[in-house]
Amino acid sequence: QIQLVESGGGLVQAGGSMRLSCAASGRTFNNYHMAYFRQAPGKEREFVAAIRWSEDYAESVKGRFTISRDNAKNTVYLQMNNLKPEDTAVYYCAAQTYLVPFPRSPIYYTYWGQGTQVTVSS
Repeated sequence: QIQLVESGGGLVQAGGSMRLSCAASGRTFNNYHMAYFRQAPGKEREFVAAIRWSEDYAESVKGRFTISRDNAKNTVYLQMNNLKPEDTAVYYCAAQTYLVPFPRSPIYYTYWGQGTQVTVSS
């Protein structure tokens, strides 16, 4: 059983920056496929970014967000720059212990963090 503990989040003005962290348990973290999804009120959960050996980004965040990982710390990070009000959502960290065939789909991830609220004011 893998546990994911998220940190970061909060309130920021448009144009600001924020970093989310997700710490994972387990001894083979370097093999995990990690991702961030987000869900705004009344909307479906949507893909934000994923990383295993390479990174993948949703078009809406490409060039503004950066996903990275520190395998020594079993942690993945989501650096969010030039935030926009439409980035407001609950952000969820997700993990799978093997290569996910379609990283942008939430159904392939077994493990989820508790979620953290990100609010961007205009």
